[in-house]
Order: sequence, then C-alpha cells, then structure tokens
Amino acid sequence: MRADRLVSLVLLLRRHGRLSATTLAAELEVSTRTVLRDIEALSAAGVPVYAERGRHGGFALLPGFRTELTGLNHDEALALLVAGSRSGAQAFGLGSALASAMRKVVDALPESYRATAAGAVQRVLVDPETDLLSRRLVEEEVPGTVVAEVRRAVFAGHKLRIQYAAVGQTPKWRTVDPIGLVTVREQGYLLATRSGADRTYRLSRILAAEELAEPAQRPDRIDLDRAWQERSARFRAGGDQVAVLVRMDPARREELVGTALAVRVEETDADGWLRLEVTFQDSRHAEWALWRLGTDAEALAPQWLRTALRDRAAAIAARYGHP
Repeated sequence: MRADRLVSLVLLLRRHGRLSATTLAAELEVSTRTVLRDIEALSAAGVPVYAERGRHGGFALLPGFRTELTGLNHDEALALLVAGSRSGAQAFGLGSALASAMRKVVDALPESYRATAAGAVQRVLVDPETDLLSRRLVEEEVPGTVVAEVRRAVFAGHKLRIQYAAVGQTPKWRTVDPIGLVTVREQGYLLATRSGADRTYRLSRILAAEELAEPAQRPDRIDLDRAWQERSARFRAGGDQVAVLVRMDPARREELVGTALAVRVEETDADGWLRLEVTFQDSRHAEWALWRLGTDAEALAPQWLRTALRDRAAAIAARYGHP
C-alpha cells in the first residue's frame, strides 16, 4: 500500500505542481507526518522532490522530471488511450500499435505481476468477432495510409484534402477542417467543417487523403461527445425520414426500438400488444426493420409499407411453393 501511495504522491506533484503537506495528506487520506516520511523516502530513492519554505510553500518536483514507460512511441501511446474499445483502435488504424504497446506494458510489469496478468488475460474476452448466434461483426475496411493521413491532420490541426465517395455520387475531392474522430459500432467517422459548415464523413468512404500544411480553422478546445450528439440529432431530424404506425408483440419491442431513429408514441392495446409510432431513416430502412420481425409485428400505416411487405412475402411464398 505504501508503494501505491508513493506513486500517487509523485503523480499529484506532477499534476498540480507545488502542494503543501496538509493538502497532500488530505488527498492521500493520511497524516501530515506520514506525508513527510514519504517525502523522505522519495528523496532517498532519487526522486528530485524539494521543499519550499514560507506562507505559500510546500513540496514540488524539479522542473522536467517525469516517470516514463520506456519505449512507447507516439502511435502506441495513442493506442493505449483508445484501448477502452478495441474497435476504436482498429477503426483509427491503431490495431498493430495497440498490440505493440501492450507487449511493452507487459514487459514493464514486475516479474511477480507478469504471470498473474498473463493468466488473467486468458480469462477475459472483450468484443469477440461473433456473437452467440454466430453472426460475424462487420468491420469496415479503411486503407492504413488513408486513416494515418487523416489521423495526422486531426492531431496536428492541419487542413485535410480527401477524395470522398458519398452514397450514390461520383467520388469528389474536397478540402476540410478536421475536428475529431469518432467510432460507433465498428464504424469510424471524421468530424470536420467545410466552408464553416459542419460535416461528418465515414472513414470507409474516404478513398484518398492528404494532410495539408495550412492550419485548420477550428476551435482550440472541443467537446467531441457533445458535437457528436448535436450532429446525430440533426441527422435524425432531417432527410427522407418516414413515420410508421406499428402493432407488435412486446417481447420484440427492443429489436424494433434498437433499429428505429425515435419512438414518438407508445400505447398498450387491450390484448397486451404494443402500438407504437416510430420513425425510420427512409423507406428501405422501415421495410427492413418490419420484415425482420415476421408475424410478431404488423405495420398499420402507411399503406405503401403494408403493400411492400405483402409483395415481398408473396414473392417468397411463390419461390418456395414449388417442390
């Protein structure tokens, strides 16, 4: 426990600069006498901690002192920051860097911890490639050279020139000001602005990319989570969305709601079935969502959707009606 406390003490001084013994004691939940003994132990171990006298005095580390995990390069350190999601590292082209960084982390562990850590890794599996129904997760293919160029422009704050293939359109070159990178359900996105307007680009549709030397026009700080929520809300509110009235078995509710953009109205019929008004991205999205529920759901409106589902069912029945 003392070793953990000594590390915490060093990290506190690195983060906050000069701190008094009283403040350190409060942060570490120990007495000031214990803090003074820990300071002496750090000094004896060669950590350059020194005391400043006076009213505003305290303890501090010599400028420039830092503890490092030897050998980590830029991409490996970045991979560890996004390692909370393996898909995040993969989507941003950092899969190999993550593997390399983790090898160095294991190598840096004390001998007594190394075997325990290796054994623990064998007992945990996060985000396997298939689920219990053997459905394979579909990961988008993004050329490493493309995502590396995008990544460099985002972190350097430079403008980015991309060749982008929008759905149903001929690929075009455009120059954007990159804001940040987002990964959602195995899919990577570039948040940017173009001529001052917000733009969101799917990484798998960027065919080529070139980091430019010109600085990007963007704010110094960005709340990426909030920016993504705002763009998602605008996306759901626009386009060719369709509203559908559905009557369905409540046991399948989550499957429908999980694919819909929004649920506007929800009621329960006398027989226990649900009646919902939900919105979908477009007509194809609505037809797909209702078809996969089979007889556990019925689209009550609009009529074109009922007709589309009936025609599809009739075509399937005709195909399998012959021996």
